[in-house]
Amino acid sequence: MMSPPRSQAFGFTVNGEAVTVTAEPDTPLLTVLREDLDLKGSRFGCGLGQCGACFVRLDGAVVPSCDTPLWSVEGRAVVTVEGLGADGTLHPVQQALLDEQAAQCGFCISGIAVNAATLLEANPRPSADEVVEALDRNLCRCGVQRRVVRAVLEAGARSS
Repeated sequence: MMSPPRSQAFGFTVNGEAVTVTAEPDTPLLTVLREDLDLKGSRFGCGLGQCGACFVRLDGAVVPSCDTPLWSVEGRAVVTVEGLGADGTLHPVQQALLDEQAAQCGFCISGIAVNAATLLEANPRPSADEVVEALDRNLCRCGVQRRVVRAVLEAGARSS
């Protein structure tokens, strides 16, 4: 008979703040963000890491938090959609998404914002094709993809 998993303490940073969470090692990061840290921006979509609704940045790389186990973030830096802006100001991507009215239902938009902000850090002036390619893993059922691409291009133009 196997013994049940044991909770452990895991330390990492979220949006620049050091946190310690006690949970089972295989607890999805998304669960910890939403339930333990009250960060509701990342959404549960598919639970398989395929839709992008739960995307966060982990040490600079975009990952699906729904299938990222808590043990794997120990000592690392997580940035959620809530952590993109600074000093009470929205990140240029967040502002452009609002300005372009690029969110219809809004379910997917936090993952899109995280992914787009990461793209713009690596490539401040992407082409429309580069934006489409970068956001390929973000699924949206509302059909706002053209507005999202326009918003990301606008955010890049504003930032440079």
